[in-house]
Amino acid sequence: MVWLILGLVLFLGVHSVAIVAPLVRDRWAQRLGEGAWKGLYTLVSLVGLGLIVWGYGLAREAPVLLYSLPAGFRHLAALLMLPVFVLLFAAYLPGRIQAAAKHPMLLAVKLWALAHLLAQSVTGGTLADVLLFGGFLVWAIADRISVKRRAAAGLLRSLPLGPPRARNDAIALAGGLAVYLLFAFWLHAVLFGVRPFG
Repeated sequence: MVWLILGLVLFLGVHSVAIVAPLVRDRWAQRLGEGAWKGLYTLVSLVGLGLIVWGYGLAREAPVLLYSLPAGFRHLAALLMLPVFVLLFAAYLPGRIQAAAKHPMLLAVKLWALAHLLAQSVTGGTLADVLLFGGFLVWAIADRISVKRRAAAGLLRSLPLGPPRARNDAIALAGGLAVYLLFAFWLHAVLFGVRPFG
């Protein structure tokens, strides 16, 4: 459990710099140089992600059960996951989906985390599940609130992604649904040892 927590602290911590101290990112980028800052940010993120995966795997070997849900919640989880990959695509493809979601990446993280907390209806939700998925859910909610505040203060940085295009929505929809099906029926089991649909 220690490795999972350490991984979450590193990964979510580096992704929370703009939440807790919006100007710190700019100061560090100036001090180190943009390239060095991005390199450090990426390195800490990758180490954190690696520790999360390893720690979660270790925690699953000796689960601490916290809750159980009716089996039907798995179907709700599958439904919540349906737009997740579409939103991830839309985060980088300007169009109506991106405009409607406002911050599609954060919405995708919230839906992913909530779906995985609900998906524990067969084996039961464990402490590791709550730490991992609950941690990401709380982070995404906090970041969404922070984004609103930063936008109001003129501190929000945005990527130049080009003008909105209808074809971007089609790409996001087709690509997102294809990846969803790939994960649901094959890749999730290969990567995580769990088949979402039994």
